[in-house]
This record gives sequence, C-alpha cells and structure tokens, in this order.
Amino acid sequence: MKLMNSPLLASRIKSENVTKSEKWLGYLLGPAGALLLNAVLATYLNVYYTDVLNLTPLWGGVFLTVFPIVSKILDAITNVVMGQIIDRTRTKEGKARPWLLLSAFLVPATGILLFTVPESSDAVKAIWVMISYNLFYSFAYTIFNMSHNLMVPLSTRDSTQRGGLSVFNQITTIMMSGILVALIFPMVIMPMIGVDKSKWITLMTILSILALPLTLMEYFFTKERVTQEAGHEEAKLPFVKQLKILFTDKYMILMYVYFFVYTVGVTLKNLGLVYYCNYVLGTYNDGITQMLVSVIGGIPMGIGIFAVWPLAKRFGKRNVTMWGFVLYAVGSLICWIFSHNLVIVLIGQFIKNIGGLPCSYVFMALFADCLDHLEWKKDLRMDGAAMSIYNIIAVAMVGIMTGVFNWMLAKAGYLAPITANGAADAAAKLAQNGWTAQVALENLKPAADGVLTVALQQPSAVTSVISFAFVGLEVFTGIALVAILFFLNVEKNLPKEQAEIKVRHAADGAALTEGEEA
Repeated sequence: MKLMNSPLLASRIKSENVTKSEKWLGYLLGPAGALLLNAVLATYLNVYYTDVLNLTPLWGGVFLTVFPIVSKILDAITNVVMGQIIDRTRTKEGKARPWLLLSAFLVPATGILLFTVPESSDAVKAIWVMISYNLFYSFAYTIFNMSHNLMVPLSTRDSTQRGGLSVFNQITTIMMSGILVALIFPMVIMPMIGVDKSKWITLMTILSILALPLTLMEYFFTKERVTQEAGHEEAKLPFVKQLKILFTDKYMILMYVYFFVYTVGVTLKNLGLVYYCNYVLGTYNDGITQMLVSVIGGIPMGIGIFAVWPLAKRFGKRNVTMWGFVLYAVGSLICWIFSHNLVIVLIGQFIKNIGGLPCSYVFMALFADCLDHLEWKKDLRMDGAAMSIYNIIAVAMVGIMTGVFNWMLAKAGYLAPITANGAADAAAKLAQNGWTAQVALENLKPAADGVLTVALQQPSAVTSVISFAFVGLEVFTGIALVAILFFLNVEKNLPKEQAEIKVRHAADGAALTEGEEA
C-alpha cells in the first residue's frame, strides 16, 4: 500500500469538519455510478435472465433457484475476507478508501461481463452466468460496497455531521432506484429495448463505464477522520474473536436482526416490482403502470430529504424509525388486500413509503452509533468485521430471496414473453403451445426491426405469488421491525460514551508522543 502515499492519490478533503464539497461530491454524486448500476441489476438482472435469456425452464427450473443461493455462499466468504483486509489496511488515506479506488475499475469491467452471455448451449450460458455473477457480486461489488458503506461511520464522530452525510448518501440511493430505475426505465428504456439482447448489452455497458469516473470522485472527496484520530486503535483479534465480541453486544445483535428482517422484505419486493406492474396491475412494459407506482410511492422520499433528519434530531433516530414502520405495515396491508386496484395500491404505496422514510435516511447513522457504543465498551474499532456481517446479510438475502422468488415463479408456472416475426408468427406459436397473449396481437407495436414481443397471460397462481412478493411480505416484516426497534435504545447514553472515547484517544495519543520523545 506504499502507492497510497503518492500526493496524486491524496484526498482533496483537508478540513477536520465535514465540508460542502465532501457532501455534494463525495457522498451525493460520487457513489451515483456504482449505485445506479446496482439498482438496475437489483430490479432487472433477474428479468434479463428470465425474459431475455429464457433461463427459467433451465434444468427443470433448478438453475435459477439454486445458483443465486450457492453464489452467495462465496459472496459471504469474500465479505468476511474483505472485512479483515480493511481492518488490517494501514495507509495515509485510511483503511477503506484505498479499496474504493480499486473498485472504481473492477465494477465497470465485471458489470459488462454480466450481460455479454454468448449465444451457445445451455451449459455454456449457465457457466458464463455463474462466473460473471460471482465476479461482479462476490468480488468487485463486495470491495466497493464494503468500503463505500464504511465512509459514513469513519467520516466523523459528530452526530449531526454524520447524520447529514447519511442523508446525502441515501439521497443518491433513492435518486438512482426511485427516479432513474423506477421512472425512466419503465417509461422510456424498457419499452425501447424489450427483450433484444444486443440493446441490453449496449445499455449495461454504458451504465457500467459511467461508474468509473464517479467512483473516483467518491474516493477523492471523502476522508476517514475517525481512522486518523490520535490514539485510535483497530481490532487485531482473529475474526472468530471479533465475532464473539460483536454478537455479545445487545445493540449489534438487534441491529443485525433488524437489518436481516428488513432486507428479506425489501429484496423480495424489489424482485417482484417489474413482474407485479407487468402482470397484476398493468400490461407488459406498458410504460405507465410502473411509473405511477414509483412516482406516487416515491414522492415521500423527496419530502424526506427535508423532514427526516430534523425529526430524528428531536425525537431520536430509533423512535422516528420505529413509528415509521407502523405506517409501513399499514400501507403494505392496504396494497395486499386490494392488490389488483391501481388507485388503492397507489394510496397504500404512498402511506408505506412515508413510513419507510426514517429507515431509508438514517439507518447508517444508527449503525455508526452502535459501532461507537461497541468501541466505548471494548476500546476497539471493528468496522471491517462489523460491516462484513452487515454485507453478508445483504448479499445472502439477495441470493436466497432471488432463489426463493424464482422457485415460486417456476412452481406457479411462470410464462416468459416470446418474440415473433410478426402477428402471424406469434399466432402460430401461441396456438402450438396453448398460450394466451396478454394483449391482442393486433394491438402490439413491433420494435424498429419488426420483432414483436408478446407477453403471455399468467396463471392465477403466478399473480398470487407476485402480489405476495411485492406487497404481502412487508406487512409482516414491518410489524417485526417495530418490535425489534423497541429495544434498540443505543442513543440513550451515546453523547457520554463518545466523549469518553475522545478522552481515551487523547490520553493514548499523548502517551504515544511522550514515548517517541523519550
């Protein structure tokens, strides 16, 4: 890591307090490229596998069920390894930021590989999908995500400044997933690319390359002030012992359980979004239904930029988040009961997303509070180990829930769209297989190259599965999260604990200086 001593790689942030350029360039704009790519993948990669590559029936539906779950075992291992590497990294630029720099080049390269699956046998396609998927998620994105998520906890101990950075960080996430992916994609991009593989590859190559300069911006306009504190001590214990410490602290346990439950619900919802809008509320890639669900449901996210942090400062991050999840569960229940009624679903989505505001904007600040409490309790920083467990939960649930979702689709009898060279060819394919088109063939508009994309009428079992995935499960996760947060009162003694940590570090720094002088 001697390379990190080069002035060319030095952070452009020199201030001991959080600056405007740090907020806007390092935490708002910088992460946008990688987060946009990840948001697109979270919503559409499975659609690419099921609808473009038509992998749902592969090996009797087993492939898309098992491969995401197995892949996440490797992803979990690499998260542990990456957490240990970060905790043992010592550079002038910090311990997490150097890996952010490396990820700027790895994420675009592996992102492109995800979609350039060769036209070959099913076995070759399966091998390519497995390798490219793990190169991206288990390697490149793990490096980015670990280092990126540690920027808020390592940026400062000032609760107000840390909270502000957490909000800026989440604005980017919400802008990418709630505006570009949820609005622009269903309205403009998806109707344009349909199930044309070459168009998918072109689009995803552009998005992947975009991540490079923006991630470099995040690297240059962030700073690890906590790492640079005098007397700061990192955990040098074996990972197993660090785990024991983490899982004997009640607040860390509650935080991980909270994140686990939340991630299960959100992951299944994200997987179900496109299918729900295509087959339950609207028609395939109609450009309207998903836009309406995203706009009405996403309006509260814009309001939250101004409202959440003042409320959290006054009433506490835990309290605001807990009561928010009451609304979250109520809104989800409304959507589930009236899952085929667009107007009522939009109302339910609005209520649900108001309830989800606090979680979206202040989660990482609350996680950082738990890390500070643990440092006060054990006199050790274990950011890498703590974040590796956080990321293991995130990636494991993505794999597991993707497998579960695909298994439910396959068992329910999901029918992927077909392509045809005109209405006559489509009618022949429908008659041959006993399928029914979702929309009459004469009402379908062919692509510029004349290819017709025909979505099929899904069995009722499929629409029930999709409705549960998108709106049903979060009724139960919302209720569970209220119960968990009731006990997560880490903020109660935090100011006193942070003051004691600073006193310890000052004393340790003074002792170290005296020793060097002697």
